[in-house]
Amino acid sequence: MSTNHNHSNNAQIFVANDERMHWHDQALWFVREKRDRASKSIPEWENLREFANQIKTHTMANLDKYILEFEENATKKGIKVHFAMDAKEHNEIVYNILNSHNVKKLVKSKSMLTEECHLNPYLESKGIEVIDTDLGERIVQLRNEPPSHIVLPAIHLKKSDVSDTFHKHLGTELGNYDPTYLTRAARSALREDFLTAQAGLTGVNFAIANTGGVVVCTNEGNADMGASVPKLHIASMGMEKIIPRLEDLSVFTRLLARSATGQPITSYTSHFHSSVEGGEMHIIIVDNKRSQFLASHKNKKALNCIRCGACMNTCPVYRRSGGHSYEYVIPGPIGSILGSARHPDSHNSLPFACTLCGSCTNVCPVKIDLDSQLYSLRQDLGNANLIDSKKKMAMKVTTWLMNKPTLFEMAGKMARFIVPKLPNSILYNKSNVWGKQRELPKMPKKSFKEMFRNGELDD
Repeated sequence: MSTNHNHSNNAQIFVANDERMHWHDQALWFVREKRDRASKSIPEWENLREFANQIKTHTMANLDKYILEFEENATKKGIKVHFAMDAKEHNEIVYNILNSHNVKKLVKSKSMLTEECHLNPYLESKGIEVIDTDLGERIVQLRNEPPSHIVLPAIHLKKSDVSDTFHKHLGTELGNYDPTYLTRAARSALREDFLTAQAGLTGVNFAIANTGGVVVCTNEGNADMGASVPKLHIASMGMEKIIPRLEDLSVFTRLLARSATGQPITSYTSHFHSSVEGGEMHIIIVDNKRSQFLASHKNKKALNCIRCGACMNTCPVYRRSGGHSYEYVIPGPIGSILGSARHPDSHNSLPFACTLCGSCTNVCPVKIDLDSQLYSLRQDLGNANLIDSKKKMAMKVTTWLMNKPTLFEMAGKMARFIVPKLPNSILYNKSNVWGKQRELPKMPKKSFKEMFRNGELDD
């Protein structure tokens, strides 16, 4: 088993700071509760989820048709469309566009695709200054950290951490933790960046096949500034961002913000169907192993994701272990699927960072079967011999025992009789990894099966 990325070890470091773990957990649960209230305010919420599921599933099944339709309609509007097979090709296309325009400074709004492609360090190695303009992204960029959440990139930080970071990089007052003061300081610095950059790069939330335009949803308006102040606008998108029609967008805009932050809609839902006057607009459509999901019967619905982050806000493991513990560009349940399916050798621990509680599937606005996919990926990793040998042996022994009901019942009786009599030094030894943070529950006198058989469950 690869030890390059081990969620369990990383989580152990995160939970060692008990105070941080609890406020991180509570902050995300607060967002989850806002999502619940927002969803309950719409009587047709479950119908919207089903519509979204059907639209995305249909689109992914006909993606070749819709991508070509999008390219044709975008090209008619004067937009230049590029296709990239992988991260390397995407980064090279971006650089070639910037280089041909002699760009030395790029302002960039939130784009998980560019995080996935490691665009920032690539461009910086070519001598181009890259400024992330989403406030959370800018904070983690100044700290030289990756985002820990796809919607709330700096959720792992406190006001004091942000204040110290801004004092170091923006010259703000030391010890001034006032959010309004810090936000205004960031706005002032970023305004100068918008005015002096020669190009803007945005992500894409939705690309509409029958109009050839893209839609970007933000709460800060930074994508609008980056796409309209400089004359050059580049939009980077995964190929799964396509939706067929403009009217389909209404389903997703009603679901996205409510699922992400509990808002009725994002503050800015901006449509880009051409460049600014006298400028250029480029769209880069990226595969980067997305097509392998289309070929997978079990995992293809992962491409339905609209990146709302709801699965992270509800996940008991993510909330208590932090986004960085996943060591993948997208953390949480959906990231565990994407990471382990794309890179099973290095991200084989992620499907096990899950209690299989199903809460992620229950809140997903496009009804992705997240818990089922995580469960099936465990089987795939086991069959590929990509899980720890001790874990695999334990699973084999458990499977063998549970396939023999009489023996299983006998083992349960013996355990209920023997285990309570054993000293803790034997129960909680070094080989019992499970017992490091847990205590065995009090053993019942009878099993559920025995009580059911004897009619003791009638009450």
